[in-house]
Amino acid sequence: MKSIRVWAALPVVLALACGSAGAPEQSSGLQANVAAAEHHDVSPPLFLLAPAAPQLRSDHEVKPIPRRFNPAAAADPVRQSSFTTLLAPALSGSFDGVGQGFVGPAGTFTVNAAPPDTNGDIGPNHYVQTVNTNYAIFDKTGRVLYGPVPINTLWSGFGGFCQSNNDGDPIVLYDPISDRWLISQFAVPSGGPYSQCVAVSTTGDPTGSYNRYSFGYSAFPDYPKFGVWPDAYYVTFNMFGGRKGNTFQGATLCAYDRARMLTGAAATQQCFSLGTAYGGILPADLDGKTLPPAGSPEYFVGLGATVGGTIATWKMHVDWTTPANTTLSPVTELPVATFSEACGGRTCIPQAGTSQQLDSLADRVMYRLAYRNFGDHEAMVLNHSVTAGASTGVRWYELRVGAANTLSVFQQGTYAPDALYRWMGSIALDKAGNMALGFSVSSSATKPGLHYTGRLAGDPAGVMAQGEGVFIDGTGSQLSNLNRWGDYAMMGVDPVDDCTFWFTSEYLNVDGTFNWNTRISSFQLPGCVGAPAANDFSISATNATAQAGGTGTSTVTTALTTGTAETVTFTTGALPSGVTASFNPGSATAGGGSTLTFSTSSGTTAGTYTVTVTGTAASATHSTTITLTVTAPPPPADFSIALSPSSQSHRNGSTVIYTVTVASSGGFSGPVTLAATSLPRSATASFSPNPTATTSQMTIATAAGVLGTFTVTVQGTSGTLSHSASATLTLTKH
Repeated sequence: MKSIRVWAALPVVLALACGSAGAPEQSSGLQANVAAAEHHDVSPPLFLLAPAAPQLRSDHEVKPIPRRFNPAAAADPVRQSSFTTLLAPALSGSFDGVGQGFVGPAGTFTVNAAPPDTNGDIGPNHYVQTVNTNYAIFDKTGRVLYGPVPINTLWSGFGGFCQSNNDGDPIVLYDPISDRWLISQFAVPSGGPYSQCVAVSTTGDPTGSYNRYSFGYSAFPDYPKFGVWPDAYYVTFNMFGGRKGNTFQGATLCAYDRARMLTGAAATQQCFSLGTAYGGILPADLDGKTLPPAGSPEYFVGLGATVGGTIATWKMHVDWTTPANTTLSPVTELPVATFSEACGGRTCIPQAGTSQQLDSLADRVMYRLAYRNFGDHEAMVLNHSVTAGASTGVRWYELRVGAANTLSVFQQGTYAPDALYRWMGSIALDKAGNMALGFSVSSSATKPGLHYTGRLAGDPAGVMAQGEGVFIDGTGSQLSNLNRWGDYAMMGVDPVDDCTFWFTSEYLNVDGTFNWNTRISSFQLPGCVGAPAANDFSISATNATAQAGGTGTSTVTTALTTGTAETVTFTTGALPSGVTASFNPGSATAGGGSTLTFSTSSGTTAGTYTVTVTGTAASATHSTTITLTVTAPPPPADFSIALSPSSQSHRNGSTVIYTVTVASSGGFSGPVTLAATSLPRSATASFSPNPTATTSQMTIATAAGVLGTFTVTVQGTSGTLSHSASATLTLTKH
């Protein structure tokens, strides 16, 4: 057994009224660096933002973390080298996310960066997925509601590098405490300075508006990873500097002022910089409905500095009133089973049909550090990639929080039941304490795919006992000169039932480079029973069409699904500019409905818009989306006239004939009264018929002795409308 490192930063701030239980924490002695956000504002709803231009294709470099690796290939003492059962729980849903050829409302996606840095999270009604360098919003059935669009679309009108750059390393998280969404990516212009661009939704609707922020850094803030915690949004970076930006400066741990960002107010960050012995740190990210105990610190975990395998953890708490009281506790080391980092931290994963190998990214722990408070204990799970015999496996840990917020390894294991290479994992716990692990698989005879396993809370310690299932088996391998894979995956838990796991990562449909695909899948483990509201309902609505300046209606319907019918109150999300909405009635008993009327202004832009309709009852809230189509108003009733031919020549004293044509528009029906307003001297004109709604013959009798070229003008009048047309007439000697 080797040791794991543990750090902690803990609040000692009485002003926050959140002192932690037990003895006070020791401080590392480091002072937090405090800085205000560079800029902040509030965005329009997403559908009012024009998609940003796509970037040029690029191989997104991940900057390696300098560390000493354990090259020993000794047997892993906690390896699970066989399946306990071949039967894995069935998927409850699976569909493609953003990838090559993916089609959404914004068009067809073309890969322009590798790897995809696949990330996504699940909310009550939506799944939001980010990839390098685009994002899309789905409902839970896989229907695409928005996107895919470049991520910097979200910063349209914001200014600066957050708007102009679309550099990726994205993260999206659902904040279960406040029913909000966090979307982030960095902006890393050549030579700096650099920014972390962070947007927090103003409501629970991810298609609505966002409070937008940029936080600045002088060093290159690589591989940002976020966690939601009651007192802050926490984020970690691997900082790089030097002339070419490749000199590792160590990990940085930051807290963003979550409370102010939720309201759109000016916000600050507080950061601690660690030494170069540590990198690839993850912040704890809250799952479930139970918050950490009052005064709890935020936890951080990464690989330790000791050769042979250690993990390092910190604890931090922030004081927004008196930043000088923000603390980071010193490192603590915990023993773990010896491991060798997969591929020595770099590239060795084989694929079928090609000699090109894939990057293991085993120099760091994999996203997320998933935290859950079970009431009688607090637990966190995480994973990283290790050597397992002749291949690689996923080393996973469950950490428990003890007295005075001390951390210990409750259980650990390396999942490597056969010769397949397993890596790039993500892990989480459901409310029953069951654990789900998703990961990539590959071998010299297998094209990269996505599998999953799990364990129940009562299974033997250190064992994934629930078999292995398939999210999707890849049918393509990544070819020459592109070894990048990942750089991360995401396992989340549905906040509605707190049981359903949602996983996303990358695979390939066909051999190639820069042609990756992604998958989004969900499943449950046995023994976790969702707790639907005792009284519950469903909601649906029909699409609506309105002419600009007019109205359109949608029929909203509810149905009782369980329990007793409650009163459902109806609201809409963000609306297009110039559109208002009203419900009649504004509420109804579950099983009833309402008529939703959209009133548009004459200036409303014609187009197709997605509108969220939400029904709120005492026991449950549900939403649905409808398509509102706004059409342009018809042109006003009018007419035009024309003369034919446009010119002619006759001897004077003769009769000349022109055809007058009336053309109607906008439903004009006439009739039009015609009059000649310009004729040669001594000439007369008559019309047949007059008035007319279509055509008329104009006969001009010319006088002898009148010579030259003349303009003949006819005026047409109908009510207040009046238009004219002209032609030329040349009179020659009789």
